[in-house]
Amino acid sequence: MRSLTLALAAAAFCAFSATAQADCRRVAAVGEAVTHDIAYLFSTHGLANVIYGQGRVGKGPVRTKCEDGSSMTTCHSSQMACRVSTPKPCLGAWLCF
Repeated sequence: MRSLTLALAAAAFCAFSATAQADCRRVAAVGEAVTHDIAYLFSTHGLANVIYGQGRVGKGPVRTKCEDGSSMTTCHSSQMACRVSTPKPCLGAWLCF
């Protein structure tokens, strides 16, 4: 009986682990500004706020790619993020409560 209980507990743990891992996805944000440094800052901090607003936590490295245009620089940042709580109310990518 004890081994059956342990087997059921292990199966439940594996099922919950698979469910938690299944709710991970890549989240992206874009930042655009006159200088490269400001565009990079906007995209990485915007990404962090979007992830937080969705009730997720970032996993792994943040990937950022910037393109210099004639007058503006555009940076695209992305990171894998997994759900850990309910989504937060946000106004855009910069103001989350």
